[in-house]
Amino acid sequence: ICLYLLVWIQLIHIKSLVLILTDSNRQEVILNYPYSVSKLFILLTLWSGFLGGSLSHSAEPYPTGPVHLIVPFPAGGGVDTAGRILAQKLTESFGKSFIIENRGGANGNIGTEIAAKGNPNGQTLLFTGAGYVTNPSLYKKVPYDPIKSFEPVSLMALGPNVLVVHPSLPVQSVNDLIALSKAKPNQIGFAGSGNGSTPHLAGMLLNTMANIQMQHIPYRGSGPAITALLAGEAPVMFLPAINATNLISTGRVKGLAVTSTERLAAFANLPTISSIPGLAGYESSQWYGVLAPAGTPIDVLDQLNTRITRIMQSVEMQERMKSDGLVIMAGNRDQFAKHIKAELSKWSKVIANSGATID
Repeated sequence: ICLYLLVWIQLIHIKSLVLILTDSNRQEVILNYPYSVSKLFILLTLWSGFLGGSLSHSAEPYPTGPVHLIVPFPAGGGVDTAGRILAQKLTESFGKSFIIENRGGANGNIGTEIAAKGNPNGQTLLFTGAGYVTNPSLYKKVPYDPIKSFEPVSLMALGPNVLVVHPSLPVQSVNDLIALSKAKPNQIGFAGSGNGSTPHLAGMLLNTMANIQMQHIPYRGSGPAITALLAGEAPVMFLPAINATNLISTGRVKGLAVTSTERLAAFANLPTISSIPGLAGYESSQWYGVLAPAGTPIDVLDQLNTRITRIMQSVEMQERMKSDGLVIMAGNRDQFAKHIKAELSKWSKVIANSGATID
C-alpha cells in the first residue's frame, strides 16, 4: 500500500512536469525534475518486483496435497493392480501422495461418474480401462460422456488377457476347451468382471468364432471373479495378464493361450488364440490410462502427462511391464484422445453385431 501511495504521488509530480513543459523554459524545467523522474523509475521497479513476488508465492506447485486416483473397480483386479503400480511411482515423482480409491459397481460406471463430478483441479483423477469405451454401447444410458466429461491425461499400457482354466477342468488346450464346450453347451461357465467387461467380451468373441456356448458368470470386478475362478465356481476365465503370471507359475490355474495377436514374453510357452485354425483374427485386450475431470487446467494435465511418460520410459518400468505381460503405451495427450475415439468406434460395431446389451 505504501508503495502504491508513493507511486501515485510521483505521478502527480509528472503530471505537473508535463504541464510545465508547455512553457518556454523547457530546458530549465527538465533540469529541475531529474530527481522526481529517477525516483519514479525506482519505485516502479520495486512495485513490479513486489507484484511478481506476490504472484509467484500465491501459485502453489501442483499437486497442493494428496491426489485421489479413483479406480472404478474393486481391489485385486487388473485395473486396480496397474493403478497401484502407477500411483506409487507418481507419489515418488511428485513427492505427494497419490491415493487409490476403489469405487466399483456397474462395470465401472459408478466410479467413473464420481470422478466426472470431482473438482477439476487435478486433485481427483480417474484410472480406468476399456470398459470406459465399451459401456456407452452396452448400456442404454451411462452417467458420463466419454469425450466431454473428461480430459485425457495419458495411456499407461495395453494389457492382453490370458485364457486360463481351473486345474480340475479336463482340458490342456484351446481345442480341448472348444471340444468340451460343444459336448456340454451352456454347462461350462467363464468368469467375468461384470457384464460388458473385457473378459466378458473376450469370451463372447470366442463363443461366436468357435461356435460354442460357454456361459458367462458376471462378478463385481476382476478381484471377485478371480476368487470364483480359484474356487472352481467358474472354471474358465479370460484373466488380465497382469494378474495371470503368479497364478499360472504356482499352478493355481492352467494357461491355455493369450488374446493378443502376438505371443507375450511373460507367457512364452502359450500360443495366441488367433494362431489356432478357425480362429484367425481373434484379438481382445484391456488398456489402462489416466483421465481428469473436464475443466482441469492444461498445465496440470501436461505436468501429469510428462511425469507418466517419464515413468513408463524408465528401465525399471519397462522390465516390470514385460514381466507382467503388458505393453507400454504412454504417449502425448492427443494420442490418448485419438485412442479413445478409435476404441469407441471399434467396440460400438463389435457390440452392435453381437447384440449384447445391459439393462
